[in-house]
Amino acid sequence: MNYKVIIMYDKEYGGYVVDVPELNGCMSQGKTIDKALANVKDAIEGWLLVEKKHNRLEFNEIKELFVGEVAL
Repeated sequence: MNYKVIIMYDKEYGGYVVDVPELNGCMSQGKTIDKALANVKDAIEGWLLVEKKHNRLEFNEIKELFVGEVAL
């Protein structure tokens, strides 16, 4: 299954943070985008395993995800 992810650079961490909005609280990080994406795959697998074990698989259905910018 494919999951949408949001990848953000965290200056304080000095690497990338990846959020999986369809899976509440599922996030990971890595110093490079490739490492962050590899780590989030592990996080997704772990998230699904734990949620299934506790019979609470709930997904936020996101049909479309737009990332934009707002200027003030």
